[in-house]
Amino acid sequence: MPVPTLSPDSPVWLPSWPGVRVFCSTRQGGVSAPPFDSLNLGNHVGDNPDHVAQNRRRLADSWGVQPVFLTQVHGNQVLEITPQTPDGVEADACWTRTPQSACTIMVADCLPVLFYSPQARVVAAAHAGWRGLAHGVLENTLQVLADQGAMDDLRVWLGPCIGPGAFEVGQDVFDALTGADPLASSAFQPHTMPGKYLADLPALARLRLRSQGVAVLQGNDSTPSWCTHHRADVFFSHRRDGLSGRFAAGIALC
Repeated sequence: MPVPTLSPDSPVWLPSWPGVRVFCSTRQGGVSAPPFDSLNLGNHVGDNPDHVAQNRRRLADSWGVQPVFLTQVHGNQVLEITPQTPDGVEADACWTRTPQSACTIMVADCLPVLFYSPQARVVAAAHAGWRGLAHGVLENTLQVLADQGAMDDLRVWLGPCIGPGAFEVGQDVFDALTGADPLASSAFQPHTMPGKYLADLPALARLRLRSQGVAVLQGNDSTPSWCTHHRADVFFSHRRDGLSGRFAAGIALC
């Protein structure tokens, strides 16, 4: 049974890039019971392990490539994956030149970011929550891609994440992200509560990527249709639900 995914012609869409298979799952099409209903891909959230394993097999069968699921820790390590890379290796970004090995990022409010260079034949994926942004996960991923000769024609897609109308943060987050880049303040709006802000996570990522020379940016434009918190029918959201499953976005050469 095919796993429901984002389509290229919907308000929340996947890029159509020749030479790669791109995937972003929803919460639909799996076997997990509430509150993980139904295509939960996270094996660390309290779901039945057999259900998670079935869901991951459904994803691989529907996608036609083998996803590699990382243990993501909100850091900045970038891992090269191969057909021998097991699930569970600790990293928050990965890259490969090997066809059929899928760079895969699990999320439930954080931002998945996919990278592709047709000329260099290399793909990558990064897990970019606010901590990852503060720790430089996007910059580290771009450095690895630059080392592979991938910057001249690099294209980047931002996936669904918590939107600017729902991402309430404190002064610590504002300080962490504006301290290194004062322009990042444009991605924050004051909250009605003192010392609180509403943060635009996709806008923060776009600022980081453009500052590093990325010209082709697609996907999440910070509108409500991309918001995991807002779209309970489509996406898992840890902020909204507390106990939540995980969906995934990924990319593989074909």
